Amino acid sequence: QQLGKMATRILQSLGNGLNQAKNGVRSKQQVASGASSNRNREDSWFKSLFVRKVDPRKDAHSHLLAKKEDNNLYKIQCIEAVLPNIHSDPQYPCELVGTWNTWYGEQDQAVHLWRYRGGYPALTEVMNKLRKNKEFMEYREERGKMLLSRRNQLLLEFSFWNEPVPRSGPNIYELRSYQLRPGTMIEWGNYWARAIELRQQNNEAVGGFFSQIGSLYMVHHLWAYKDLQSREETRNAAWQHEGWDEAVYYTVPLIQHMESRIMIPMKTSPLK
Repeated sequence: QQLGKMATRILQSLGNGLNQAKNGVRSKQQVASGASSNRNREDSWFKSLFVRKVDPRKDAHSHLLAKKEDNNLYKIQCIEAVLPNIHSDPQYPCELVGTWNTWYGEQDQAVHLWRYRGGYPALTEVMNKLRKNKEFMEYREERGKMLLSRRNQLLLEFSFWNEPVPRSGPNIYELRSYQLRPGTMIEWGNYWARAIELRQQNNEAVGGFFSQIGSLYMVHHLWAYKDLQSREETRNAAWQHEGWDEAVYYTVPLIQHMESRIMIPMKTSPLK
């Protein structure tokens, strides 16, 4: 009987030891699983700091982000002091495509677009003639007194955009400028060669250009609208065309910086 009791106690001790061992293994597995889960969450959070996925959209972001129950419009204004009279010379010996004053965007600016038929030789000929033009040299000296800053770019036009031609008004114009990542101009052109076909319903496309001298890898798209409401409706309507969402999806990652100016044509502008 004593031997039987001793054997029973030994078996009970062994059973308790096995249970404790099993519990210890389960505890370690739970800790390891929890640690792994935490690491996965940390990795996911860490990667989210550096990896930004651009998802294709099916609607304008103004529709997705703005309050739908309100119809409010807000204006942000950044003021830069400058003398208001920006002179343009109607006798400048090259073809004036358009001339505007900015309305929204960078204010107190004059924007002029000239065309030199014949490329760089035509530009050189114009500049040589102007240096001998006493009236122009006097104008340039006076113009310098009115300017806060001045910059220019030499551009080529995209082959898939129509050449800008005079148009009647009244219109407002939007100049959308994109600073692209170096090496992406061809990719941009390939996508926009198809996308521009989707932006012709209201004859809003005026011209598309890319820089050759000045700030490089710059693209400028010039659009015409009857007013700001027409602009909003026309841009929103583009999302109803198959392929526009894809064009936006693939071109957004190519952009480093973008800017929009709303401009009012001057009386002398061929683009009214």
